[in-house]
Order: sequence, then C-alpha cells, then structure tokens
Amino acid sequence: MSSYFMDGNEAIARAAVAAGCSFFAGYPITPATSIFNHMLKLLPPAGGICLQGEDEIASIGFCLGASMAGRKVMTATSGPGLSLMSEHLSFAIGGEIPIVIVDVQRLGPSTGSATLGADGDIQFMRWGSSGGLPAIVLAPVDTADCYRLTFEAFNLAERYRCPVFIASNKEIAMTRESVDANVFEPGEPLQRKYASPWRRYLPFQPDSNSMVPDFLPIGADTLVRQTSSSHGPDGYLTADRHQLGSSTERLAAKLNEGLSGYSFHELDCMPEAQRLIITYGVTARAAKAAVEGLRSNGVKVSLLVIKTLYPVPEELLRSVITRFRSVLVIEMNLGQYRREIERISGGVAVSGHGCMDGALISPETIAQAVANEDTAQ
Repeated sequence: MSSYFMDGNEAIARAAVAAGCSFFAGYPITPATSIFNHMLKLLPPAGGICLQGEDEIASIGFCLGASMAGRKVMTATSGPGLSLMSEHLSFAIGGEIPIVIVDVQRLGPSTGSATLGADGDIQFMRWGSSGGLPAIVLAPVDTADCYRLTFEAFNLAERYRCPVFIASNKEIAMTRESVDANVFEPGEPLQRKYASPWRRYLPFQPDSNSMVPDFLPIGADTLVRQTSSSHGPDGYLTADRHQLGSSTERLAAKLNEGLSGYSFHELDCMPEAQRLIITYGVTARAAKAAVEGLRSNGVKVSLLVIKTLYPVPEELLRSVITRFRSVLVIEMNLGQYRREIERISGGVAVSGHGCMDGALISPETIAQAVANEDTAQ
C-alpha cells in the first residue's frame, strides 16, 4: 500500500480542498501559517480564492461573507487570533453560517509561546462566543486524523449550517509522518440543502423534517436577509419571546440531535479492567504507549480517545464510564475536559493529570499518574 509523508497542517489543507473548500482567508500566526501557505498553492489552480486579511477579525469576516454567498470556507489561526474572532464566531452560530475554523493551539495565555504546544483553548472553542450556544469541536490525534476530521468538519458544517472547529496542536501540525493512501479516500463531500426558488424564502425557518433551515445565497435572484441581531424565521429583527425562545432552543438542539452520528472516538477495552484512561489530541499517542507498557507489567487498564469534544458526547461517555471503577483524564492543560467527565460520571471516581509547560506528556508520566492513583487509593 502506498503512503504519503506530510504534517498535520498539510493534511488539513488537502482535506479542505477535497471536501470542496473554495475560499480561505487568514492571517499569519505560528503554528498555523503553513495551512495558509498550502491553501495558497492549492486553491487558485482549482478555481478557488485564498487571501490574507489585515487581521484575524477581517479574515473570518471575509470567510463568513463568502459562505453566505454559497462557498465552502475555512480559516486557520492559533489562540491569540481565535480570541479576536470571538464576535464573528457568535455571528456564525446565530446566523447559521457554515465555516471550518482550525485552531492550531500553542502555549498560552495571551501571546504565550508561539513554538510550544498545549491544549489550553478547549473550553474557549466551546464557550468563547456570546449566548452560550454549542459549537462542534473535533480533536485530531495525528496527521491521518487531521485529514479525516477536516473532511468530516466540512460535512458537519454543511449539514448543520454552523461553525466547526478543528482543535489541533502545534505538535500535530508540524510533525511529518507517513500516512496510508487509503486515508485520502474519505467519501463524498456533503452540500448544504438549497431551498426551492418557487416558494417564499424564510432564511431561518426549517421544514417539518429538519431542524436546519434550507439555504439560498446572498446576492442571487432571491432576496435573502441576514442579521447578527435576534431575528425571527423571516430574518427580521424581533423581540417576540416565543420566536426568540424557539430559535435559541433550535440552535442548541440541532447539533445534539445527530450527535451519536459524529461522536468520533477510539475505545480500547481490556477485559476485567477497572480503570479507564480518557484523553484526546496528541496526548493520545503517549497514552497508547503508556497503556501498552502498563499492560505488559500486569496492570489492567482501558483507554478512550475522544475525538468529538463538543457537543460533549454524553451518551457515549456514560456508556463507557459506567463499566469502570475509576477514570483518569490526561490532557495538556490544567483540567479543562476533566470537568466534563466529572459532570457526567455518575459517581465513578474521576481524577486527572494535566500540565501546560510546553512539553508533551510522556508515556512515563502517564504510567506514573496511574501509579500515584493506586497509591492514593
């Protein structure tokens, strides 16, 4: 079987083009800049557009405008740039504008360390917009995942008309590795559902069989209203409590409705194991090595790698966690996702190990965390 040699950023760019992305706008920022560079090489020959905004705010704004005109769009940044995009993220959620946003995380806070990795933006991707409505956040483990999950991200953005984040990490983004060629055959790209031109168009009114409104592009023959303010099904501003309540409830429910279909994960269960390690992102690679070493030393342990972080796949997590006596959450921050596990653990003991010092968490560190847990018990 043939293979390709590339890093995570290149895989993301290639997956975006394969999924039908025809517009990219961004602003240079380490360690996401090479996604921009790859899109600049890939998009124009394919008839697409790639441009640099004057900053991250303008860049995501360009993307939202292009998406409203019917294009599939993507931007890429890191923590400081994502902070600047916050208002437009709210617009994408409330205006139901499909977009894929790649956050190649680096050590923070603030400008932090541009060349050191971390997973410190996990909660920000979920909660970094006004209104508290959910967003989809996918977390790749390696280069192959960067390709697969980016392709899935575009399909989800189109299906649910929403922003979808790729929660990458400097180490995944800039590590080159061999990837089997079959990874680059992920399936058919989805397109957002277009409304019939023969009836009155209500831009925020789903039909009876869906929670997602049909789409028509701005600038075409049919008048399309778009606003960042609270609106009714027709796109006009409203203060009607019934319409406002129905709208916000639908925006939340549409993502949870099909969550079981995109609760991406890897589960490695060991018979009779009473301990479960949960992790995500690049740390999963160390966790796999740690589990192999622990098992070779007679320690019975299972591993769950979460690749859909938000909306929290509660049904999946509960069905797995309840099989065990204790859960250990390993992550490259100070416990951001551990809180989600504790919230739904149903009484199962949850502990965690996290650090955010610029270094990868090693298999030895994970094995020691397991030993410390045994000592504490």
